Amino acid sequence: MDVQTTRIVPDGGYGWIIVAAVAVINMTNQSILSVFGQLFVGELRRMQEDTFTAALITNLNSLALNFSGLFIGPAIKSFKPRNVAACGCLLVSFGLVLCSFATQTWHFIVGYSGFVGFGLGLISPSTFMAINSYFTTKRGRAVGVSLAGAGVGQVFIPHVVRYFMVNHGFRGAVLAMASLSLTGVFGALFLKPLTPAPVKHNNRKHMQLLVDKQDKSQTSITIQPLQSTSTPTKTDETLCGRMAHRLAQAMDLELLKDLVFWSIIVGMALVYTATINFTMVFPSFLQHTAQLDSQLVATCMSVVAGADIICRLLLPCITDRLRIPYRVVFLLGTAGLLFGRLLLAGSTNLGVIISMSVLIGMTKSATVINNNLTISAHCRADKLAGGLGLSMISKGIIVITIGQLLGWIRDYADSYVICLYAQAVLLLLVVLVWTPEIYYRFRKQQQHNTSKSMETTYMSPEQASSNSRA
Repeated sequence: MDVQTTRIVPDGGYGWIIVAAVAVINMTNQSILSVFGQLFVGELRRMQEDTFTAALITNLNSLALNFSGLFIGPAIKSFKPRNVAACGCLLVSFGLVLCSFATQTWHFIVGYSGFVGFGLGLISPSTFMAINSYFTTKRGRAVGVSLAGAGVGQVFIPHVVRYFMVNHGFRGAVLAMASLSLTGVFGALFLKPLTPAPVKHNNRKHMQLLVDKQDKSQTSITIQPLQSTSTPTKTDETLCGRMAHRLAQAMDLELLKDLVFWSIIVGMALVYTATINFTMVFPSFLQHTAQLDSQLVATCMSVVAGADIICRLLLPCITDRLRIPYRVVFLLGTAGLLFGRLLLAGSTNLGVIISMSVLIGMTKSATVINNNLTISAHCRADKLAGGLGLSMISKGIIVITIGQLLGWIRDYADSYVICLYAQAVLLLLVVLVWTPEIYYRFRKQQQHNTSKSMETTYMSPEQASSNSRA
């Protein structure tokens, strides 16, 4: 006899240990993306490579990162989030070791774009799934605290990279980052899966269900010969058709029938592409356009990371208490990034740069925290893994196309300011498309709630008299 089980979500408890473990993983692995320009651009210039090549490496990294969504669903189901996250940390460390011995551009493509990108692609959804299974009402705060680990890494890792670059050179700095990423394996050991608990049920009702099930099975056995004689055998189910059907089910491709889901994943992919490109060009903008020295460049990057980490801790508490939808918070963060880009591109004053660094860090946290949360709010629980995978794939496609175009614009215009304006165009497009859609859905839901409340409060005279008699 099969024992029925269900998941009792603790909404805390051991889940906070998992949050701390994920924070360690993010701090030592995800934050590596923020120091690409500081770590690799100088070495690429020594090889006489331009911004287009640097953009190609970062975009291929994002491509590998996001196209790992093709495998992440089956991998998590087969090997559990703990093993997938540990494997991702090992791949990141191995890729950085390869980059430390790079002498040609394709070495960076194999090491950083391939191994590091695919490893980070395994880490992000597996850690989110581990947290998602332990929390319900406190999910936003849990995700914010875990992502704050990446913010902590972005605060001190630029200074660590600067120290090793000055004292030990490029190879020593990259090997130090490879060693640091291995500490994420220790955090992955704590990603304990949530085990289902047995359900208490009525024995009499359970026996009745078994009897009904047995009766149905016997009925189907007696009817089966009649169906086999009258129904012809299907010949259109080929091997390719069955494979395609199973692939569509595994990846939840039916989500692509939803136009709102398309709007969500494409919009988030555009914001993600603009963020990746900004991370790459921001240090160069500060150094060459604003004419800041290496100490001030590292300080400005730390200011962005500091504002980011503070808001990752505080923002979910505010939005959860006010019950603001995740997608609305993501949209507000996108609008803040747009405003910060425009002001940053129009000034080289140190005060303005620091102020916009704070603003960009704050609004960036809103988009990072609510990225996967927006998908989880729109998709059902059984479709969440597929939704995350499709979102990652859309990011990979847009990064390798639009992201590479941003790198070409920077080289063609020979201006980091023009590149910032091009990023602002992408952010503006998301704001212009999402705002009327969200407002329309909000008004429609408000009207539906109003009409529903009127139906529940209205009572006819016949119903009133019957109730009074009762």
